[in-house]
Amino acid sequence: MKKLLFLSIALLSLVSCSSDDDTPVEIPTVGATIQPTVGGPNQPNQVYLDLSSTESKAVNRESWDFGFSTGSDFRVVINGSLKMAVKKLATSDITLPQESDTNVAVGAGTTAASNGFVDNPTGILAGAGAGIGTAIAEVSATDADNKVYLVNLGFKVSTTTPAVGSVSVDGDARGWKKVRILRSGNGYKIQYADLTSATFSEKTISKDAAFNFSFFSLTSGNTVAVEPEKAKWDLNFTVFTNYLASGGQDVTYGYSDFITTNLKGGTQAYQVLVADGVTYADFTKAKVIEANFTASATDQRIIGANWRSGGGPTTLPSVRTDRFYIVKDVAGNYYKVKFLAMTNDTGLRGYPTLEYAILN
Repeated sequence: MKKLLFLSIALLSLVSCSSDDDTPVEIPTVGATIQPTVGGPNQPNQVYLDLSSTESKAVNRESWDFGFSTGSDFRVVINGSLKMAVKKLATSDITLPQESDTNVAVGAGTTAASNGFVDNPTGILAGAGAGIGTAIAEVSATDADNKVYLVNLGFKVSTTTPAVGSVSVDGDARGWKKVRILRSGNGYKIQYADLTSATFSEKTISKDAAFNFSFFSLTSGNTVAVEPEKAKWDLNFTVFTNYLASGGQDVTYGYSDFITTNLKGGTQAYQVLVADGVTYADFTKAKVIEANFTASATDQRIIGANWRSGGGPTTLPSVRTDRFYIVKDVAGNYYKVKFLAMTNDTGLRGYPTLEYAILN
């Protein structure tokens, strides 16, 4: 079972312990304040936070390209934090030369979500394409059915210093690859090459049921450690490829300061508005509404960008103080979470602060 958070009211010190079963334990607490290491206005890190232990893990978002599902399905996700995009080609022959396609991109003009170039941002892997499910089709047991994909690798992490209150997350373009993915026993095989190459590299990737995904980097040619074990994190702070309603359709759009929940690991959440007559200070476990968690079972964006205001021509981005969030972890513990800041003392973005407490 995940470690549970203790906060001694007398000493205001954090202590942790474990239990022999998954029964939620009633724990008195006054809360904890955390500052995830997103890394400033370039937002180089994806940060995974475990509420029950206050532990966090920061991973450079440029360190991986593909995530291979470890469940019973054979699904592969792309790294949306880099604005990666893919297009399924008509051939299954990866030795054939290919050309880049500027339409295969995120936020290029009004790139329709229905093109299916990116993963559905809800986090649900299943779907028939056209913007539903993963951009890469489920990997077939029949090799001939697995087509080559044209891969836009998106952007490196920017090193440009933006104006105070702004972000600069997109650096230089990372280029293009062609990729084909097959099954290999209960795992995967990835083939990849430069677009004009008649030869390709090939690696096998195993499933590990303790994690949501096995991650792979085309740069290193190896699997890499990214997410913690699926039962050991709740929230992910990240740059994110989302859908945005525009002109009567959904288009792809890149967001900074985004927060997803660990949907695949079982984390659930819902938003509470102060306008509904409920305050953070007075919220107790007795006020939890179980039915409100339902939406988070099929959408990892419950917190998303809703916790902050994006600002405008004459206003800086800011935390929305009219709301907070209730989070339920896989062990059955309930937390209330509110955000205190999205900048540091000098106004630089990429320095979020949150407060949370376990509910009793």
